[in-house]
Amino acid sequence: MKILLVEDEAEIGDLIKTGLEKEEFSVDYCKDGDSGMEHAMSNSYDAIVLDVMLPGKSGLEILKMVRAGQNNVPIIIITARGETEDRIEGLDLGADDYLPKPFFVEELIARLRAIWRRSSETGMSVLNVGTLSANLMSREVVRSGRQIEMTPKEFSLLAFLMRAPGRVLTRTQILEQVWGYHFDPGTNLVDVYIRRLRSKIDFEGEIPLIETLRGVGYRMQDPDNSEEG
Repeated sequence: MKILLVEDEAEIGDLIKTGLEKEEFSVDYCKDGDSGMEHAMSNSYDAIVLDVMLPGKSGLEILKMVRAGQNNVPIIIITARGETEDRIEGLDLGADDYLPKPFFVEELIARLRAIWRRSSETGMSVLNVGTLSANLMSREVVRSGRQIEMTPKEFSLLAFLMRAPGRVLTRTQILEQVWGYHFDPGTNLVDVYIRRLRSKIDFEGEIPLIETLRGVGYRMQDPDNSEEG
């Protein structure tokens, strides 16, 4: 699971990040509300862990903006003990769960897994673009009834593209989200993996789904929402 963690208290944030990564979660960690808002609005996550009291944008402001954008990503808000009104407002704004400080990281992990299971039960764990589907829980990829084998990194790249059909994703964004590079190492890694995906999902009789925008990046096209014609 790829998690966005927004927490301004460094000791708590570092503890949470370390605990999540030990359980093989991938974590983007922001220490203020403004950077948290930017990450939440411009990237795709499996869940967001959001402190309410933050410098810059508050956690509740971020929550409100995410939900206003029709983004149903599971969100757990963190509140100081006694902040009952914040918890109620957060749940009213669309938070999936809350944790009062202090808490054990193991409890947060259990709750993340619980909301992930709930999202799976409601169908949120399956991405669909045209005739292509990817199950985030089983990591199965199918197109027009044909099952497609994927390496873990190929699947991560495909899922990232499928979460944002129609949106142009730069190589830098892809490197950050799929490989964890926060800079462009100057390799053709992304291009190589895009070619691998195309060779697997764009077989004969199917509409090519991954579009190259030269000098910019790539875009997953959604034939069901195409304006061409």
